[in-house]
Amino acid sequence: MAEKIILPDFSLSSHVDKVGIEERASRITKRSIKSETKTNGLKLILNMIDLTTLEGKDTPGKVKQMCYKAQHLLDAYAGLPTVAAVCVYPSMVNIAKQALGNSGIKVASVATGFPSGQTTLDIKIKDTKYAVEQGADEIDMVISRGKFLAGDYQYIYDEIAMIKEACGSARLKVILETGELVTYDKVRKASDIAMYAGADFIKTSTGKISPAATLPVTLVMLLAIKDFYYKTGKMIGMKPAGGISNAKLALHYLVMVNEVLGEDWMNNKWFRFGASSLANDVLMQLMKQKTGVYQGGDYFTID
Repeated sequence: MAEKIILPDFSLSSHVDKVGIEERASRITKRSIKSETKTNGLKLILNMIDLTTLEGKDTPGKVKQMCYKAQHLLDAYAGLPTVAAVCVYPSMVNIAKQALGNSGIKVASVATGFPSGQTTLDIKIKDTKYAVEQGADEIDMVISRGKFLAGDYQYIYDEIAMIKEACGSARLKVILETGELVTYDKVRKASDIAMYAGADFIKTSTGKISPAATLPVTLVMLLAIKDFYYKTGKMIGMKPAGGISNAKLALHYLVMVNEVLGEDWMNNKWFRFGASSLANDVLMQLMKQKTGVYQGGDYFTID
C-alpha cells in the first residue's frame, strides 16, 4: 500500500467566512492588467489548459483533431506555448498518446465512473489502472459525493488513497464537484480530505454540473492548499474546470493564484484550467494584442 498521511479529525476543518471569501473574490475581478503583462498572462493561460473532450459522441477522429490542435494552436503566431495536456476518456487514451507523440503534451484521463462516480470501488480501481496502462500521464477522478454528503469522510479518504495507489507514477487530480457540495464549508472539508489522502491536484468540477468553477469556490480551495502547505511542506496543484470560457475571466484566476499561493504555483505543474473553449478565446486575444484587430471565430477550429 502507498504511504498515507494519518487521517486528521475533519470535523475540525476550518469554518469558511462566506462574506469574506466573496468580497475578496470580487475585489480580484477589479484588478487592472497592463498590456505587456496581459500578453504574458495569456500565454501562461494557454500553457495551463487541459484541452478537453468528454462527450458520448467522442470518436477517434475527434480526439486526433484535438491533439493536432493542441500541437498547432496558431501557426500564424510564432513562439506560442502548447497546452499542458489533453483530457479524454480512458478508451481514447491510447489514441491521444499516439497522436501527441513526442510533443511533451500530457495525456490526462477521467476515471472512477466519471462524471457521477456512481459505481463500485473495484470498478473505479480497474478503470484507473486501465487508463494508466493505456498511457495516461494524469488521472482525473471523481469523489463519491453521496458518501461525502452522508458524512462518511473515512470512505472518501480511503477511496482517494486507493485510487492514488492505482495511479502508479501518474499524477492524480481529485474532482470534488463543488456544485453538488453547495457550501464553502463542505468544499473546504472535501479539499482537506483529498489532500491528506494523496491528491496531487484538487479540481473543482466535471463540467457536467452547474455551477461549475467559480472564483469564490476556487479561492476557498486555494486557501486550503495554502494551509496544507504550511502544515506539511507539500505543494498541491489546483484545477478549476467548467465555465471558464473567456480569457478575461482566466486572467482573474491567475491573479488570484499569484496573490494566494505565489509565483511557485504559476506554472502548469501546479495550476491548470479544465476547458474546451477557453483556448480559442485566448488565441483571439493574443492576435488582438499582436495585430490590433480581432480575428473572427471561423479562423479557429472548434475541436
